[in-house]
Amino acid sequence: MEKLITIAVDAMGGDGSPQKIIRGISEHQKLSKNIFYRIFGNENEILNSIPSDLNPNCFEINHTDEKVEGSDSPLGAAKRGKETSMWLAINSVKEKKSDIVISAGNTGALLVIAKLNLKMIETIDKPALSGLWPSKKGMSVVLDLGANIDCNEKNLIDFSIMGASLFKSLFPNEKPKVALLNIGSEELKGNEIIKETYQKLNIINNEDFEFKGFIEGNNLMNGEVNVIVADGFTGNVALKTAEGTANFISEELKYTMTNSLLGKISSLLNIKNLKKFKKRLDPRLYNGAIFIGLDSPVVKSHGGTDFIGFSHSLGVCEKIVKGNLIEKIKKNISSNEN
Repeated sequence: MEKLITIAVDAMGGDGSPQKIIRGISEHQKLSKNIFYRIFGNENEILNSIPSDLNPNCFEINHTDEKVEGSDSPLGAAKRGKETSMWLAINSVKEKKSDIVISAGNTGALLVIAKLNLKMIETIDKPALSGLWPSKKGMSVVLDLGANIDCNEKNLIDFSIMGASLFKSLFPNEKPKVALLNIGSEELKGNEIIKETYQKLNIINNEDFEFKGFIEGNNLMNGEVNVIVADGFTGNVALKTAEGTANFISEELKYTMTNSLLGKISSLLNIKNLKKFKKRLDPRLYNGAIFIGLDSPVVKSHGGTDFIGFSHSLGVCEKIVKGNLIEKIKKNISSNEN
C-alpha cells in the first residue's frame, strides 16, 4: 500500500482564491489516491467553495483570518506574523505534519517565510527557484528563475546538482543532462564565474547526471539537455522572454485564423492539430515552480492560474514527495563534497 502523502495548502494566495484552490484540490483528488490535503485559510470561505463530490475524508481545514496580500513586500508579509495562512502552511511542514507545502500567493513572501522557518540543506548556501519547461523531446527543469541575482561558481554547481535531483524525482526513467545557460557554446565564452563553473562541472564524477557544457538561449527547447542552469537574473529574463514569445505566437495564430473567411475555414479544417498546438503551449500544464535547497520542499503555483493549473501544481507536489527529492539532493551534494 502506498504511503499517505500530506500536502499543506495555503488556500488564500493568488487570484480567485480560495475558490480555485479548492476546485484544484477536487480536480487533483479525482486522479490521485492516498493524498491528504491540510488546508489553511478562512474556514467559511473554504467551506462555501467545497464541491459536493470532494471526499470529506481527504482534507482538513485549519482556520485563520490572516493572509499575505499580493501587494505585500517580502519583509512586510513576514511582519504580518505567524497566523497568516502562508506561514501556518509552511510551519506545518516544519513540524513534520505535512510532507510538502504549496501556495499560489506572493512569491517573494513565500521565499522569505520559507527561509525563516525551514533550514537549508547542509553545505548549500542559497535556495533556487526552479520550473518546468516543455521541449521538443519532453520536459526540462530550469533554474534559478529569480531567487538569486548574484551567484558564484559554488552556487551554480549546487543548482546543477539540485536541478538534476529534481529532474530525476519527477522523471525517474530519464537521465538528467545538465547545461549552463550562456552567450555561446564555446568554452571561452561568458564571464569568469560561468567559465569557472564549466571547468569544475567538467571534472565532477557524478553518476546521477551528465554535464553537457554550455547552451545558448535559442536552443533551450530543442531537448538535447533537460536541466538548464543560470543565475537568477539570467534565468528570470529567459523565463519572461519565453512566456512573452509563447503568448505572441498564440495571439498571432488566433488572429490569423479568425480575421478572414479563409482563415476560419482553414482553422475548421485543422481544428484537431490546432487543439494539440494550443495544449502544447498551455502554461497551466507546466504550472508549479519549486524552491529547492531548503530541508523541506516548497512549491509555488502561479498566482494567475486557474483551478486546472493549480491541480497540475499539486501533481508536481505528489511527484516530488514520491520521488524523494530532498533525500536525492542530500545524497548527491554529499557525493560531490566527497
